[in-house]
Amino acid sequence: MPRLAAVLPRLAALVVALFLALTLPAVAQDPQAPDYNAWNKLADQAEQILQSDQANDKRLQTIRDSVVEWRERLKQAQGINATRIATLKDQINALGPPPAEGQTESDDIAARRKELNEQLSTLQAPGLQAVEAYGRADGIVTQIDQTIRQRQAHALIRKTPSPLNPANWGPAMVEAANVGRQIYAEARSRWDDIGGLSGFTDRLPLVGGFLLVALILLTRGRHWIDSLPSRLSARAGERSRAALVFGVSLGQIAIPLIGVMLAAATLIATDLFDDWGMPLLRSVPASGLSFFGGIWLARRLFPEEGTAGEAPLPMNEAQRRRSRFRATLLAMSLALHQLIARSVLPLSGFNSDNDANTVPERLGEASAGVWHFLLILFGAFCLFQLANLLRRLRPSEVSDAPDYRVRIVAFLGAMARIVALAAPLAAAVGYVTAANAALWSSVMTLGLAGLLIVLQDFIGDLYAMAKGGGAAARDALMPALIGFALVLASLPLFALIWGARVSDLAEAWTRTQQGFSLGGVTLSPMAILTFVLVFAVGYFLTNFIQGAFRSSILPKTRLDRGGQNAVVSMIGYGGLGLAALLAITAAGINLTSLAVVAGALSVGIGFGMQQVVSNFVSGIILLVERPIAVGDWIEVGGQQGVVKKMAVRATQIQTFDRTQIIVPNSNLITQPVTNWTRGSLQGRIIVPITVGVGSDGRMVAALLRDIAEDQPTVLVNPAPAVLLRSITPTGQNYELRAMLSDINAGVSVVSEINHQILERFAAAGIVLPGIVRGSQDIYLHRAEPAAEEAPAATPAIPPEAPARPVAEDQRPTQEFEGHESGEYGPAGVNNDGRDDTDRD
Repeated sequence: MPRLAAVLPRLAALVVALFLALTLPAVAQDPQAPDYNAWNKLADQAEQILQSDQANDKRLQTIRDSVVEWRERLKQAQGINATRIATLKDQINALGPPPAEGQTESDDIAARRKELNEQLSTLQAPGLQAVEAYGRADGIVTQIDQTIRQRQAHALIRKTPSPLNPANWGPAMVEAANVGRQIYAEARSRWDDIGGLSGFTDRLPLVGGFLLVALILLTRGRHWIDSLPSRLSARAGERSRAALVFGVSLGQIAIPLIGVMLAAATLIATDLFDDWGMPLLRSVPASGLSFFGGIWLARRLFPEEGTAGEAPLPMNEAQRRRSRFRATLLAMSLALHQLIARSVLPLSGFNSDNDANTVPERLGEASAGVWHFLLILFGAFCLFQLANLLRRLRPSEVSDAPDYRVRIVAFLGAMARIVALAAPLAAAVGYVTAANAALWSSVMTLGLAGLLIVLQDFIGDLYAMAKGGGAAARDALMPALIGFALVLASLPLFALIWGARVSDLAEAWTRTQQGFSLGGVTLSPMAILTFVLVFAVGYFLTNFIQGAFRSSILPKTRLDRGGQNAVVSMIGYGGLGLAALLAITAAGINLTSLAVVAGALSVGIGFGMQQVVSNFVSGIILLVERPIAVGDWIEVGGQQGVVKKMAVRATQIQTFDRTQIIVPNSNLITQPVTNWTRGSLQGRIIVPITVGVGSDGRMVAALLRDIAEDQPTVLVNPAPAVLLRSITPTGQNYELRAMLSDINAGVSVVSEINHQILERFAAAGIVLPGIVRGSQDIYLHRAEPAAEEAPAATPAIPPEAPARPVAEDQRPTQEFEGHESGEYGPAGVNNDGRDDTDRD
């Protein structure tokens, strides 16, 4: 085993090397030049046929397929000698620009330039020939498509005999009976060919087996699968119920459809049907899918109470019951149309002139109009009844159905109602083909829209089951994005319903792949997809590198928190810029082509986006110079708080009352900014205090100094200072100044000092005069004991003196400035550590 483990990596490396050796040369080879003689012959023939306008649509489609194949070869041939051409262009550029008029260059360089240009012309000739041939092929394809579309439009608007004419009713019955007789005659004839009853006996085991399985599926199997969703709905859990019921309900289509197909296969196995009977039998699968699929869709869109979770549309039980019944009838009418219209009747709608798998002789246009009119009346009646209910839908607060869904369904119902009224009128006048196209395309459009609604709910249920959530998970972003992608993917189906051919969709995709030009830049789906993928990879790599630096590398350096955030931000901006540049290069977008567009946009940027650009540049300056950082306590524009986030456009500050302020970065550059904590957390507090005129000043200074030194965050060096600022008739005005190791705790320190002043000054008998409400003086002093009476009373604050509120936040505010009034309020804070005595 160890020996095998050692051999396996070498064997894998050998396989990879052989694969690269075999594939890389093939990739590097230039495409082979096509046979232009064969192409010119086909192109001449196609142009002659188009000019004569004699070929039918089937012949034109065959020619188109051949021309499209040639066009792909010619497109590949445009890259012949591409590698050598690029090399020659580099060699020519290396010689420098050609001399201007009237100037010369050395003979050697001129000769070499001429030789290289001749080689370049020779190598470019096959590619230019392929470009010319590609243009011719593209023109032929476009001409064929225009011819087919013109014929289709003419067939739609062509007027045929009116089905209301009684003269057409008798022939319609006769021709329909004739088709029945032909099918019967064909079966009788082939019965004799296979040997009658004895020949049929040989096929009896196969026929009997198919028929028995079909009967079981159509009776017992269908009944069992119809009852299974309701039983699972009662037993399944809340999270998995809706998704499980949906998955099981698909059997309501599959089981009966398989039974119908087996029944058709039984008839085919008898070998009794050929040209007349086989077209009808081949129509059975599509007809069965329309019928059983329509019934299933009606049950999912308009569910019975207790068989599903939330109803897709806001309807009550009575409305859902009526809608379910009418949708079932509508599915039956569509199934009848698909069973007999294409195989037996002409004028059946879009592309009806090119129907394949039809009986050898379909009914005439007058007779077909009569039968079509009956089918149209039945289908229009069912559509009108259902559309009447759908168009009345309105968003409801009691339903979880999205508003946009309800509005779209109501709009489709209103349009379908108009079609249901117009289609019988158009058919009665004689526009049978247009009536069929409008009516049945509207029915299928409603069906496809309903299917998208059901699938979106199923995706939401799956997501909720996977995430373990409820209704909130169903309404998350991911199911909505998947549902939107589903709608985009269904657009080709809507186009096919309304008459587009598969070749039209293929041609539209080819045109889309070629891209469109925007400002000289060619964009295509593959280029856009490449750009998105490369940029997404770069974005995730940038996030990974940012996370590695933030959590593993930068914490081990000496950078502070602000510097680490600045480095992480610069990595993010640089990574995103590099990812965008690589994505543009990988997508093949030539940036030089954007020079004109950038020049035109520069004017708009200069006037309309100058503030955005100013904030961006200011953000870069802040990240580089780092005058402020995350966690700093700053003041700007009259607002102060802590920096929480620095982005390239603005900075987020959280104030001390927990509000968020977004400050444009340009304000931090152009306006004065006070940074209380940048570089050092040390800061100064100033506590003003006023005592009575007769107080002992030295005792006051000593007590204030002792109170300050007792605070744990007050620095010893520089030592606290007590200054007698002034003497007034109302008292002596002092200031206590102290440096704190952490200015963030300034408010709490000032509060504690004030408490100590109240307690210790009262114990020492020092009078604290104050002005309260503009008139009343308050004195705090030790009471003089009366002779031979009770001991001294405890000093107290008079009851009329209100208590000063204490700030909730533990950080000082901008009110911390010294003042000369006798009121002792908040203390001033300064973090420069200097004495202000010289400023007075």
